Amino acid sequence: MFFNLPTLLTWARIVAIPIIVGVFYLEGISAAQQNLIATVLFVVFALTDWADGYLARRLNQTSAFGAFLDPVADKFLVCACVLVLVHLDRADVFVALIIIGREIVISSLREWMALIGATQSVAVHMFGKIKTLVQMTAIPFLLFHGTLFGVVDTALWGTWLIWAAAVLTVWSMVYYLYKALPEIRARAR
Repeated sequence: MFFNLPTLLTWARIVAIPIIVGVFYLEGISAAQQNLIATVLFVVFALTDWADGYLARRLNQTSAFGAFLDPVADKFLVCACVLVLVHLDRADVFVALIIIGREIVISSLREWMALIGATQSVAVHMFGKIKTLVQMTAIPFLLFHGTLFGVVDTALWGTWLIWAAAVLTVWSMVYYLYKALPEIRARAR
């Protein structure tokens, strides 16, 4: 199951990270072209998150490894792009700390809950999905960093959305910690 089609799509998100970062180091093209290329790459690779899950279920190729790798790939892609945005001065470092910190906390919490057999208490919830949707909209807006269709100021909208994602990130983290609290209290005795 390491190299079936759904898992290859997941691996593609990890491979995409140095490609997206590398776009901003290309010489001979304008900043606007770098922004467009990075945005298109991010959107294409972000769509593989939906495609790999759909194909795994459709082709009956779900696996424990795929279930492990999928969220890791998502977190790597998002965290790398957020760091690029901080480097380009398009996102605040505080936003990056919130987003990356939450990913570390929730990943650690889920790992611990799995060890004690309580994964259901930290199963993916709508808060997490909404947070991901807002993040996945904010990031390409901030990567593009221009005017879309002559109307949409993606820098402005992306900034608002990345801050909204930061708020949702904290909210979802508090939700997951609250849901895990009974198990944490039971094990602390």
